[in-house]
Amino acid sequence: MIDALRKHPVLALVVVLILGALLWGFWPQPVLVESSSVERAPLLVTIEEEGRTRVIDRYVISAPVDGVACRVELEVGDQVMQNQVLLSITPLESQVLDARSRAQAKAQVAAAESALRAAEEQVRTAVAAQQLADAELKRFRQLMEKKLISRDVLDKAVAEATTTAAAKRSADFQVEVARYELQAAQTVLEYTAGQGSTPTERVPIYSPVTGKILKVDHECEGPVRTGDPLLEVGDPSALEIEVDVLSADAVKIQPGMKVLFERWGGDHPLEGVVRVIEPVGFTKISALGVEEQRVLIISDFTSPQEKWQRLGDGYRVEARFIIWHEDNVLQVPTSSLFRYDGGWAVFVIKDRRARRQEVKVGQRNGLRAQILDGLEEGDLVINHPSDKVEDERRVKKR
Repeated sequence: MIDALRKHPVLALVVVLILGALLWGFWPQPVLVESSSVERAPLLVTIEEEGRTRVIDRYVISAPVDGVACRVELEVGDQVMQNQVLLSITPLESQVLDARSRAQAKAQVAAAESALRAAEEQVRTAVAAQQLADAELKRFRQLMEKKLISRDVLDKAVAEATTTAAAKRSADFQVEVARYELQAAQTVLEYTAGQGSTPTERVPIYSPVTGKILKVDHECEGPVRTGDPLLEVGDPSALEIEVDVLSADAVKIQPGMKVLFERWGGDHPLEGVVRVIEPVGFTKISALGVEEQRVLIISDFTSPQEKWQRLGDGYRVEARFIIWHEDNVLQVPTSSLFRYDGGWAVFVIKDRRARRQEVKVGQRNGLRAQILDGLEEGDLVINHPSDKVEDERRVKKR
């Protein structure tokens, strides 16, 4: 066969090319990988959640009495001063009496008039009895001085005079009560809707603070009941930020912790500090329909007011609570880590081969992880190692 190949050099070349192609096809090829360098850099571990601004002191102004509120001329955003009259409430008019109710009211007036006359007659009776008792007491005292009657007779006369005087005072009070009842019955009959004098007294509603109108609940003129909300007033220059976080994250946040507020509309993040972690959680349904236990975190701005004065009540912000921070941290991308033998490991590129290296991991955020042991600065690690990457496997950087 060798002699045949010598006689036909073209055939020999074809055989060599085929053998070379087969050898190249079955020879193990290096795996294409993406790599990153182990470096030292600042590392932030944060909790990120969406929040919103709110006025610290919000005052809900409610109706103090039943009545008719006048039309509110104020608009949301209008400036108001403390003790400024915002609106007024007129007392409700009396109900309209139908024919039956009016007849009953007239009968009550007549009954009250008769009761008054009866009380006045009782007064005259009491006056006569008192005069008689006083005259007898005067005569018995003269007889007692002459010792013509006993002491018991005089004592009975004194008691009778006292009793008649009390009866007279009681009759006077009954006259006053009857007179007031007659006045009340006459008022019911006189002051009905559309009759009598129109009430002019109005109840003014004052602003409790200097600020701006945040909400108008009752704009048009109409009846209101006691406790109905009318307006909301507050000072938009005094803002705080409320952020609801998972209860598992809330236990990691402490008062005084630094917060960064991003994507609020400005060019640079705003700074703040945690003031209160509310002790009561609540249930919230996530976008995926999962029930979550959330906790409200209240923070204050520490950036100068002129940087965030464009914010108002209810504006959206994204808060980053800084849980941990160091400036010089040996770190790798989180995507280079994988689980191995109950711990963590990475593939390090050495001599164009992937070498599995166990590492000890410290703090982590969503993108970077702190390396406490196992790597040195400048080492190359494989990002997103696939199933083709194995220990001692030849690799090639993309």
